[in-house]
Amino acid sequence: MKKSLVLVGVSMSALLLLSGCIVLSLGGGTKSTSEVTKASVGQQLVDLQKAKEAGAITEAEYQDQKAKLLGHK
Repeated sequence: MKKSLVLVGVSMSALLLLSGCIVLSLGGGTKSTSEVTKASVGQQLVDLQKAKEAGAITEAEYQDQKAKLLGHK
């Protein structure tokens, strides 16, 4: 009887510990999406240049996006 109570206690403790870890991993972090996705203008320009070099965008699209980033709309 005593062994089964100890086993039940240990099992419940393990379940509580694991469920707490799962909640922390799912809800962890305090950064908002705007902080996470907000890249510097310099990094955006580098990414834009890489896209142009890879052929993902044309020269005209590159110049247009670059002007928008630099505030020359």
